[in-house]
Amino acid sequence: MLEKIIKAYDIRGLVKNEITPDFSFSLGVAFAKFLEIEREPATIVVGEDMRPSSAPLAAAFSDGATSQGMDVIRIGLASTDMLYFASGKLNLPGIMFTASHNPAKYNGMKLCKSGARPIGQESGLLKIRQFIEDGVPISNRPVGSVRNQDLLSEYVEYLLARFPKKTFKKRKLKVVIDAGNGMAGFTAPAVMKHLNIDLVPMYFELDGNFPNHEANPIESDNLKDLQKKVKKEKADIGLAFDGDADRCFLIDEKGDLVNPSALTALIAARELKSKPGSTIIYNLISSKAVAEVIAENGGVALRSRVGHSYIKSLMAESGAIFGGEHSGHFYFADFWRADSGMLAALYALAELMESSKPLSNLLQPYNRYFSSGEINSKVKDVAKSIKAVRAEYQDKYQLDELDGLTVTADTWWFNLRPSNTEPLLRLNVEANTEKEMASITDTVLALL
Repeated sequence: MLEKIIKAYDIRGLVKNEITPDFSFSLGVAFAKFLEIEREPATIVVGEDMRPSSAPLAAAFSDGATSQGMDVIRIGLASTDMLYFASGKLNLPGIMFTASHNPAKYNGMKLCKSGARPIGQESGLLKIRQFIEDGVPISNRPVGSVRNQDLLSEYVEYLLARFPKKTFKKRKLKVVIDAGNGMAGFTAPAVMKHLNIDLVPMYFELDGNFPNHEANPIESDNLKDLQKKVKKEKADIGLAFDGDADRCFLIDEKGDLVNPSALTALIAARELKSKPGSTIIYNLISSKAVAEVIAENGGVALRSRVGHSYIKSLMAESGAIFGGEHSGHFYFADFWRADSGMLAALYALAELMESSKPLSNLLQPYNRYFSSGEINSKVKDVAKSIKAVRAEYQDKYQLDELDGLTVTADTWWFNLRPSNTEPLLRLNVEANTEKEMASITDTVLALL
């Protein structure tokens, strides 16, 4: 079971028989042992999302950690980026109880060291798993304490301080936000009240059963309500957040989805104005327009594999100031290299307020190619399927295996990689023309 639920960069599984209070207690014990070996501070910050199972799981984890002599600070309801803020601001290790965009029957945990440094398989999850399997001896240290601390207002102040003082007092905007009954329903009102906007809220009620739609904005069906509302309200922009609000997707004034790569390019260009020559990371399924925009603005573009722990580590190694993923994750050096959907949203709002153009026009320079979006395929044998596709293209085109298989030609590219969280192959295709994009997509899917 541990092999199934401990993923490449987090822990996730079914509440009924996998992510249970017993498991959470064992994780608390094992995480305490791991932190002791790593010489981390003896206090853990604990955040939780709005799922009915999150509070009991957080309590069981706290019991496990304190039984090993660790102290616990529970910050209560939080978005994942709010937990990263707490870990960074207090310089303490942390854990967030959330299954992000997964349906209600799931829950999970995201772990970090002090300063919001990521913990993935290679950087600690496999060790923690081993401690759970082997059992950890009872600690001789006295039982630790648990206290509560509210950090919402400090989180909001920190985000807004990333921008010059009058940034959000310029052009008034009408903004529709779909929180999907997730944690943006908690954080967005606290942030948006400081901005010169007319806010139209959608599904702000915290409900881990997701009565309106799944809190997974990468699936187009979950954006339909927001797209309709933006057009009906004649809004300037729509914002969609996932369940733990660490991802953000944009809808333009026409009701069209903004390619996440275009938002990466916009933030990159904005960052390079204030920090010329800096390094910016993009993951390998982002549009090739991102690397072009970074170069055009005098920056250094660095390509990464998919996944938050990999990007955060690469940011630390390279000194990159920003990183963007096509999945809607955006990472900021001055946010402890952590991802924040709310901070990405603020960048988009800042750019829009400083321009007289509608969002679709503002993003036009960054939309240069045609993308398939991510297409998921269930296959019997992942490795065999990738090998078959590789054999078809290896003698004709440039190949690399940084993450799955990427095939690159002069006018198109595609990436095929296994999911880290589900038994799927994920395909992303981009080409200079829509016709060529469709043709390559059909060819690869037929091979699969």
